Amino acid sequence: MTPTGERRPSAILLVSCVDRPGLVAELAGFVFSNGGNILAADQHSEPDNGMFFLRLVWDTSGFALDRSATAAALGQLARRSGLTWSLRYSDERERVAVLVSRTPQCLYDLMLADQVDELGGTVTVVISNHDDLRPVAGHFGIPYHHVPSGGAMRDGAEQRMTELLAEHRVDLVVLARYMQVLSPAFVDRWLARMINIHHSFLPAFVGAQAYRQARDRGVKMIGATAHYVTNDLDQGPIVEQDVVRVSHRDTVDDLVRKGRELERTVLTRAVRYHLERRVLISGNRTVVFT
Repeated sequence: MTPTGERRPSAILLVSCVDRPGLVAELAGFVFSNGGNILAADQHSEPDNGMFFLRLVWDTSGFALDRSATAAALGQLARRSGLTWSLRYSDERERVAVLVSRTPQCLYDLMLADQVDELGGTVTVVISNHDDLRPVAGHFGIPYHHVPSGGAMRDGAEQRMTELLAEHRVDLVVLARYMQVLSPAFVDRWLARMINIHHSFLPAFVGAQAYRQARDRGVKMIGATAHYVTNDLDQGPIVEQDVVRVSHRDTVDDLVRKGRELERTVLTRAVRYHLERRVLISGNRTVVFT
């Protein structure tokens, strides 16, 4: 505990490596030998590819090593044991940029979750290729930048967005119904740090008329998918999904409304999982410790 009685920040360690006996004991032993108290431990092994994944959280009260020494010790352990690892602390809130076009529901949900401290990070800037949603950002006191894009303007728009993301020291980019295809160069800069929401339970109906396609096919459920952005359009590792049942009585407008309800909750959950350090990427799949 701190002198004020507050609990010290917890350390959150993510590990991936080739599976072998003794990994859990080795990592738990590192925490124990330095006076740490483990608060949560989740692990997953994949027999088909021989990989191992771990999320380990411990209380830093009484921990013998400061943050610099902890990182150095983990680096030595990783080199010795062949681990890929990352470490953050619960008081290190990642900074989030939200990219939007004209559809507001996902932006509202993210901003509200941030306002009531349920997001796990901090929304620092909203960037849009239209000026329509400026009042939404203004209501929450978040800077809003209108950066027109599309066609011949794309390169200049992406350069300006890159400048804004650097200016606001952004860690995670969220595409909250941002209706522009980003260049491979821009995507590559944000691999595993950019999340998109798709209005389908992927893989499924794609394109601008997904809900009409779904209705015409008489589907009995619709869904939404949040995934990391890659240069394979809408094919990145999936972080979160959900579905809702529909019937022959639902109109296209009903499907759109139900889909939007799913989109905002699925995207906010996916962003929260990322910010709480619950996601590890394995090829084109994810391991999500929820």
